[in-house]
Amino acid sequence: MRTPFSKLPYVAMLFAVLLTSCSSDDTSTDDSTDDTSEGTVNSDYTVGLLKKTDEASDGYTLFAPIQSTTTYLINNCGEEVYEWPSDYTPGHSVYLLDNGYILRPGDAGNTIFNTGGQGGIIEMINSDGEVVWDYTISSSTECQHHDLEYMDNGNILLIVWDKKTSAEAAAAGRTDYISQLWSEKIIEIKPDLVSGTTEVVWEWDAWDHVVQDENEDASNYGDVANSPGLIDINYDYNTQDEQDWFHFNGIDYNEALDQILVSSRSYSEFYIIDHSTTTAEAASHEGGTSGKGGDIIYRWGNPEAYDMGDSSDQKLFSQHNAHWIESEYVDGGMVVVFNNLAGSYYGSDYSTVNVIDTEVSGDGSYSLVDGLYGPTDFQWTYKADTPTDMYSSFISGATRLPNGNTLICVGSTGTFIEVDYNGDTVWQYVNPVGLTGIADQYESTNLNFVFRAERYDTDFEGLSDYDLTPEGTIESGSDYDCE
Repeated sequence: MRTPFSKLPYVAMLFAVLLTSCSSDDTSTDDSTDDTSEGTVNSDYTVGLLKKTDEASDGYTLFAPIQSTTTYLINNCGEEVYEWPSDYTPGHSVYLLDNGYILRPGDAGNTIFNTGGQGGIIEMINSDGEVVWDYTISSSTECQHHDLEYMDNGNILLIVWDKKTSAEAAAAGRTDYISQLWSEKIIEIKPDLVSGTTEVVWEWDAWDHVVQDENEDASNYGDVANSPGLIDINYDYNTQDEQDWFHFNGIDYNEALDQILVSSRSYSEFYIIDHSTTTAEAASHEGGTSGKGGDIIYRWGNPEAYDMGDSSDQKLFSQHNAHWIESEYVDGGMVVVFNNLAGSYYGSDYSTVNVIDTEVSGDGSYSLVDGLYGPTDFQWTYKADTPTDMYSSFISGATRLPNGNTLICVGSTGTFIEVDYNGDTVWQYVNPVGLTGIADQYESTNLNFVFRAERYDTDFEGLSDYDLTPEGTIESGSDYDCE
């Protein structure tokens, strides 16, 4: 990696921004009142709604501030329309389901996996704020973290840290000593909301798909460059936070392809694996629609991680929220990602949002050309007019919207930006909820981090039973007109 931030563990990044106040990404106008050409513009505000135009995608934005136990839903005028309480701070994502429940992992306070993104308990919370189902996966050896994926059949995919001892790491060919190594699992669970029981129905374990070329006596010894479906356990990405070896930070599921996508911050790649396998096949290198078992069937972002390039070939840098764009949207079927340290390639601190065309074939397969998966570059890129105006070294995400716009969460500043396909800002909001509570307007925020923000259309089925009457802004002191 080419930036000091990439060598900092996640928790250190939180302290690195401790004294940084939240700043606006788009302050191109000095108007602080309603303007008919620009819509609502509050460029002198520190929190809440900064900008709204008619080009914004109409809907409601859901977010769970990392320092709060409350989840919020706001309209496009920055007014709160609903909130859900919890006993836990988020761990970290939150989603609104078709049945009206929110699905929210919480930080269960695991003392072994005590770092950014830790979760451990998953809750469904109804419109009355009642927990209708929960599931805990938090122990001395395992802990759910960062993200989850709700599937159309009602099952849930979880990403789970899986602790390995130094002896286990050495047996797998890890060559540098470390007291413990956190591998990754994907666990699919089937909740029964009536009985409250939960069944594990499928698993994938990264430990079954590692390779290395340094210890000839280990069973996974092989040629890394000729094993694109496997993970090099000795890829040297980080010298300060090595126990969190792989650091998955996002998961997505494509039902049409029956494939799972996961994002690895540590390796600066995202991976696609075959979900059509049985658990036994997922632990092997054969089986499933792909015929490759649980091996990686597509990877992109950093060819150096599997000895097929060097630092000049890297495209992703500690990215977050890699996921498929809905098929009916602009660039549908492609992958969108928040590229946190994109500016590090140019020696600068800025982030970008990128879209990647995986060039998937009709049968769900991917082509290797000279040992590499295409494409050679991005399909679409957004960066701020002044690139350093949009920067988050950790967390964050981006989602393509039905009208072709993109909703971006700049996590370290708690800023939500909606941009059109040309990159023009059409909506902007700053989370007022931080470590010390809710900031008043014109006050600086204090650690108002947000992992991700989700936008739901006004006719979304899960909102049908809610009273969405605006209740005013979350913060006090906002005074503006907005329709």
